[in-house]
Amino acid sequence: MSLAQGRFIAFEGGEGAGKSTQARLLAEALRARGLGVVVTREPGGTPGAEAIRSLLLHPPGEAGWTPEAEALLFAAARADHVARLIRPTLARGEWVICDRFVDSSRAYQGGAGGLGDAAVTALHAFGSDGLRPDRVILLEAEEAALAGRLSARGAAADAIEGRSAAYHRAVAAAFHALAEADPQGFARIDALGSPEEVHARILAAIADLIP
Repeated sequence: MSLAQGRFIAFEGGEGAGKSTQARLLAEALRARGLGVVVTREPGGTPGAEAIRSLLLHPPGEAGWTPEAEALLFAAARADHVARLIRPTLARGEWVICDRFVDSSRAYQGGAGGLGDAAVTALHAFGSDGLRPDRVILLEAEEAALAGRLSARGAAADAIEGRSAAYHRAVAAAFHALAEADPQGFARIDALGSPEEVHARILAAIADLIP
């Protein structure tokens, strides 16, 4: 008896877009349909990648990482994550739902960080054999709305969340460009509204993937 096909869904978007909440709601909905689901995150998801996450979000020293070093660390964390968690899960016929994947590196380090898309995708080709999600869910909202959500959290910003508004605008523009260039791979979802409303939009956007 053959295994059901595993699917890989990545959630992307700026800080405060609701990625973690929507990843959880999607996992619950898929499990209710009898599907095996693993929810993970980037950077992180495996012991090695979680160790690198700590270095990225709380870098040593005042200057932090150079853009090049940051991109290499993200790629290293992703390589471990893909090899040790994502590919084995998909091979078992289960779904992987990931809070951020390579398109975050393309938008943050490649776009806003100025490294360019070619450098980031080359690192991904080497470290993770170019693995792509079956669908990227890009949660989009106006800058002011996301800023309000972040303020409501009340948590201290990490090294990336705490960057300038101009940097985060550049991230949003980079995500927009990536989605425009790959309309089949990306589902652009309005992130405003109740969690249940946004969840319904996401289910509709991946209906063709659900058995």
